[in-house]
Amino acid sequence: MLVTDSLLMDYKRCQRRAFLNQYGEPLERRPERDFLLKLRQESLKHIQEVLATQFPDYQEPQTAIAHWQERGEETKALMAQGVDCIYRGFLSHQLPDSFGNGELQLLGHPNLLVKIPGRSRWGDWQYMPISIQLGRRPKPEYKILAAFYAQLLAVHQGQLPRQVQIILRRQNCYWVDLEEWLPRFHQTLADCVQTLAQEVEPEVFISRQRCNLCHWYDHCYALAQSQQHLSLVPGVTPSRYESLQTLGVMTIPSLAQLQIGLVADVMGLAIAEQLQKQALAMVEKRAILKPSQKYLPLPHAPVELYFDIEAEPERNLDYLLGVIVVDRVQGTEQFHGFLAQTPEEEAEIWQAFLALAQKYPNAPIYHFSEYERETIKRLAQLYDTPRRLREQILAQCVDLHHHVVSQVICPVESYSLKSLASWLGFQWRDALASGDQSVCWYDNWLTNGDRQFLELILRYNEDDCRATLILKDWLHQFLTAELAVLTANA
Repeated sequence: MLVTDSLLMDYKRCQRRAFLNQYGEPLERRPERDFLLKLRQESLKHIQEVLATQFPDYQEPQTAIAHWQERGEETKALMAQGVDCIYRGFLSHQLPDSFGNGELQLLGHPNLLVKIPGRSRWGDWQYMPISIQLGRRPKPEYKILAAFYAQLLAVHQGQLPRQVQIILRRQNCYWVDLEEWLPRFHQTLADCVQTLAQEVEPEVFISRQRCNLCHWYDHCYALAQSQQHLSLVPGVTPSRYESLQTLGVMTIPSLAQLQIGLVADVMGLAIAEQLQKQALAMVEKRAILKPSQKYLPLPHAPVELYFDIEAEPERNLDYLLGVIVVDRVQGTEQFHGFLAQTPEEEAEIWQAFLALAQKYPNAPIYHFSEYERETIKRLAQLYDTPRRLREQILAQCVDLHHHVVSQVICPVESYSLKSLASWLGFQWRDALASGDQSVCWYDNWLTNGDRQFLELILRYNEDDCRATLILKDWLHQFLTAELAVLTANA
């Protein structure tokens, strides 16, 4: 069995993904999303920047990557020569497979092998593996890989490296404690080999934040839906899922019928009630009013603004500020898309947004999530907006997401704007559009100058604003009707 660093990384993130990469049906993989390709390009750019600024005199093995055994031999030869820095070297080692499948072949390719003082079988030097990652923090899977490289390197140079390093985004460095992470690596490796050797498909568990970019997502999601899997219920974390399983609760319908007292001792009464009602809403396909001592009123005015932002985190840039102005008296709706065609135009679109907002000082500004408020604060500070004006606009802001999740349980698998508005029957004009895709379109515009990408971004943003409007109108009607019933029964 061949176990590579990428396979081990997949296993650490999701056992099922590693298994499907080995045994899954290729036709069930979805094509890679543009955003994932963008991340790979950013990762390569990050690596090149590290090389240029810190290790400009690196050497790279000339053997083709496909011939990994020969490339590994060339890597060993470069280390024996005492080359200062080796880029994309290959390290391999063969072990007996304790599960009876012959030999276990380990293969890793650290981004860099850097010569440092120390002892090795070659002389008074040794090598330190450096893993260059795009993340902002040293995730556990990064440390597992670093320990993997250290273990492979120890086989070749005769002892563990004195230092192991991860270089993160913005070239922040992190030193890995091998005393802590080598045992974790060995356990992860043993678990991975056992899982793959048994050829038993791991159970599905949908976690949208982790699963969304995976090429097996559609396959796993379809399976979860067919099983009415509990991971589709918002709020069911892996630990809560295990607790529910011990009580014999295996599906969404069984959670909906749950006796609250059975779970309250395990996860608390409030969480148990929330999960049970969430499952009930999904089974009965209806919204449920949360019990509350005080319900939050939705502000109304003759004119209302519906606000959504498109942003590029890598550039720390907000490139589109979109607003739909709804005039309830005139019965009109008008979309304003303030789009920065270059990053330098961010200041201009901010001023255009301010001018529009000042025309309607009494209009509530509806948005979905805290990001819009934080962006207003950021741009106001960045472009020296008067404090009075900043505070006025912030006072107009109404976070619709907060109103929804604090007052209503909806029959949805996620409390995202897309999930909620889709449940209400709203459809985005571009079915595959998303915030990630918008970032890719903007990059394409900056690279290619094709205006169709600007049109796609504007259309997607307008749909987001309109979805916010649809959701707000529904929430107002729902709360009005439900509170009227409560009042009548009081």
